[in-house]
Amino acid sequence: MSKKVALVLGSGGARGYAHIGVIEEILARGYTIDCIAGCSMGAVVGGIYAAGKLKEYRAWIESLDYLDLLRLVDPSFSLGAIRGEKVFGRVREILGEVNIEDLPIPYTAVATDLTNQQEIWFQEGSLELAMRASAAIPSLFTPVVQDNRVLVDGGLLNPLPIVPVVSSHCDLIVAVNLNANNHKQYPLPEIERPGRFDSMLTSISSHLPFWRKDAELSTQHIADIRASELLRGDQPPTAPTSQNAPKSAEGATVVDVTGPASLLDLINQSFDVMQSSLAQYKIAGYPPNVLVNIPKRACRFYEFYKAPELIELGRIVAHDALVRYEQEL
Repeated sequence: MSKKVALVLGSGGARGYAHIGVIEEILARGYTIDCIAGCSMGAVVGGIYAAGKLKEYRAWIESLDYLDLLRLVDPSFSLGAIRGEKVFGRVREILGEVNIEDLPIPYTAVATDLTNQQEIWFQEGSLELAMRASAAIPSLFTPVVQDNRVLVDGGLLNPLPIVPVVSSHCDLIVAVNLNANNHKQYPLPEIERPGRFDSMLTSISSHLPFWRKDAELSTQHIADIRASELLRGDQPPTAPTSQNAPKSAEGATVVDVTGPASLLDLINQSFDVMQSSLAQYKIAGYPPNVLVNIPKRACRFYEFYKAPELIELGRIVAHDALVRYEQEL
């Protein structure tokens, strides 16, 4: 008889794609997932799995490259840089209209109520609304306003929501922490994807020659910087002309990229620091039977074009964690 798993999926932006690999590894090893609690991207992936649409969702996200992501950006001029209508519109097409209470397994999405400064658990009502509120990263996505409450990303208070599943009648709790420090043990896998993805990297780097600092900035790094600028709606920068601009040893103008390379990088690092600390408190308070630690340096939280690599990373880390658990038993 297979063991029943209470699955906890944490917050961490694009790293949340690793949840898909974790789920697939759990099922492949003969376990059954009997209930789910999720925060931010954990709430999104967990909700889509509970609704039985993970295969369709995976096919969509694995097809996305830089250009596709830019087409999904719908700028907002209110309480967030992006409205998120296009992204969740596609999710709505995959899911349909689904209520949480109609899902085949218990599901909890955790959000933060800014108005009352407290944690909110969604355990009934619209699944899409719950996922959207839980994943509304402040300053990036517009918040969800419901009954005079302003709801944003649950990671502000609880990036790893273990408590909602503690009382479940499952055999073990598996928690997926997206803010670990084991990046040397688990580097991001390299998956070759020819086509528009690679051509986009080449195009970006060729149009930004003044950002390139030979032997220091890789093409990938340049692409990451430009992607973050594009997601913010910035125009392509012009080459610096000031007499005070920094010079390399050969006299070429360069840009100092020490520290955050953009506003998105600053937000990313700030969230990582906060969520990493909070996650450790949650783990210490309610230690799960199996802890799957996904390195926070696997990618920046907005690098949603790395789905295949992150899914594979989740599968690898989950495999090792479950093997250790089974050996201890």
